Amino acid sequence: MKDSGRAAIKVLVAEDSSVARLLLVRLLQSDPRIDVVGAVSDGDAALQFVQQAKPDVVLMDIHMPRMDGFEATRRIMESQPLPIVVCSAVSNTRDAAIAFRALEAGAIACIEKPLAQDDPQFAAKVAHLLETVRLMSEVKVVRRRPRPHAGAGPESLATKPPNGSCATAPRIVGIGASTGGPPVLQTILGGLPRSFPLPVLVVQHIAPGFLAGMVAWLAETTGLQVRIASYGIEPLPGHVYLAPDDFHMGIGAHGRIVLSRERPENHVRPAVSFLFRSLAEHCGPAAVGVLLTGMGHDGARELKAMNDRGAATIAQDQGSSVVHGMPGSAIALNAAAQILPPERIADALVALAHPVPG
Repeated sequence: MKDSGRAAIKVLVAEDSSVARLLLVRLLQSDPRIDVVGAVSDGDAALQFVQQAKPDVVLMDIHMPRMDGFEATRRIMESQPLPIVVCSAVSNTRDAAIAFRALEAGAIACIEKPLAQDDPQFAAKVAHLLETVRLMSEVKVVRRRPRPHAGAGPESLATKPPNGSCATAPRIVGIGASTGGPPVLQTILGGLPRSFPLPVLVVQHIAPGFLAGMVAWLAETTGLQVRIASYGIEPLPGHVYLAPDDFHMGIGAHGRIVLSRERPENHVRPAVSFLFRSLAEHCGPAAVGVLLTGMGHDGARELKAMNDRGAATIAQDQGSSVVHGMPGSAIALNAAAQILPPERIADALVALAHPVPG
């Protein structure tokens, strides 16, 4: 019996394996707040179902006959945009990279399919599945916008001159993101030239198992050198380093990358807060901090600390954010010198990397 206090979340499951499909339906129906209103075996059937009876969330497999999950996601987002969660068995980097193509097409999250009931992490994966469906049912769908060639609207304007734009040339960029982050990162990194003179450190909250695929996808689609960070390496100009699964990442006093298994911050590890705090402490005005779409407030106070120490600080604007929790919290703290959409964040980073003497 479903919760009578509020309408149940209507979910469509698109999965070609009958065994996996039945298991996913059973797991979803175990939550009284969720109602599985349909279960189909291919992307074409998913597209038809969405057109006839719009669910609140679609749980989308990638490898399906007739129409795969990527194409189904693309078509749904063109015709009946709604929250799509990619649910994939992450068996290799290639499969994970394909999942990110679905994010590029408009899906808002990737999670691992909880199939092996003898897996020690099975219960945790099921809990993550249910939580993701509940949370994603409440977020808005953001259509990706073409890169503008003219001025942007009022919300896209800088709120004040960026710190460090004249006095101190930045040496490093730190970016933090959560829900909706991967396609935004792709837009920003894709807008940087291969000769970009600064290293970029990225903390992206993401389900375990998808990181290698995300790195491969970003490297392929942006043309930059993208890799998973290793302890003790000196970050190189024009290279992008993503925090490894379950490790905090920051910059040390020696200018090299540090990784830590310290307790989670803001319920996550890696945490944006850890990265930004290290940049504030060890780089001061020679850093740039960028806080992107995501739930909660991870990184907001630490972006304020960066701002207070003279760093250039940027928050994603509300209009382009899937969830404006993290950047919105930073803006509320007056932590962001600039509030911009993704396309203009790339322009701002290029400008900050080449300061004009004043």
